[in-house]
Amino acid sequence: MNRPHTVAELAAAHGRPQAYAYLDEDTKRNVRRAILKALAIPGWQVPFASREMPVARGWGSGGLQVTLSLVGPTDVVKVIDQGDDHSVNAAAMRSLIAGSASCEATTDTAQATIVQSRHRIPEVELRGDQVLVLQVPHPEPLRRVVPDELTAKQHHADGDYTPAWLDLYDDQTRLGGPRTGADHPVLIGDSRLMSPSPIPRHDVLRLDQRPHPILLGAGRRARLTALPPYTSVRPLAFDDCPLEPERADGPCCRCGSTTSYRVPTGGADTALVWQCSDVDACRVRSNGESR
Repeated sequence: MNRPHTVAELAAAHGRPQAYAYLDEDTKRNVRRAILKALAIPGWQVPFASREMPVARGWGSGGLQVTLSLVGPTDVVKVIDQGDDHSVNAAAMRSLIAGSASCEATTDTAQATIVQSRHRIPEVELRGDQVLVLQVPHPEPLRRVVPDELTAKQHHADGDYTPAWLDLYDDQTRLGGPRTGADHPVLIGDSRLMSPSPIPRHDVLRLDQRPHPILLGAGRRARLTALPPYTSVRPLAFDDCPLEPERADGPCCRCGSTTSYRVPTGGADTALVWQCSDVDACRVRSNGESR
């Protein structure tokens, strides 16, 4: 007996039609309603009915549900994992989205209408007609300083982020800077604290006044947050100790950039070299293209 190899074959074997874009319509409506609520209250965590997906929770199931709820046959989808289009996780999700929604997929940021990303914001600037979907493992920005979820909700309701400020002050006095790394919280409109997903500080500083919507999906926690276009976003920081981006010890070995976010890698002679994390942006600079 032949086993089904695709979602369509599996659905046919059980006498059911394959749902467009993998999710059933009730689920997609639920996610879209949550997105509208999240856009109406920037930075607020909105619950949604998170479903089991063909990826492990914590590995992009929330972002995948957001993308599948929005995608249509005329869309062009790009999926990146830490800036790379060709990682196993990104390639698998791109194939699932394009195959189930019958839409085009691309590795070119400028051509995409929906960009789904893990751990990076594309360095090629997005336009107002594009949507950025970020995968978020932990949407609660107070989880490190307020372990109890109900207490954290009360802090959000009161707009009281004293524990986060005290934690930042402790880091500043003892360590000379925040130890949050790629999980630094941000203030939305100077009033609401939000976790922008695990993105480097280089990208946290680029969140302010973006011309496109940003949708953040946390499948494991069943929460959505969103930033409408041109939202005021600033990192949690003291006025006299601003948040500093990561520093690389050299230019990109491919395009020569000294301003991009660069990560260390092994060179041909096993020496440590630096290269751009965003593969497409590096390609654009290497080819001398203007965007």
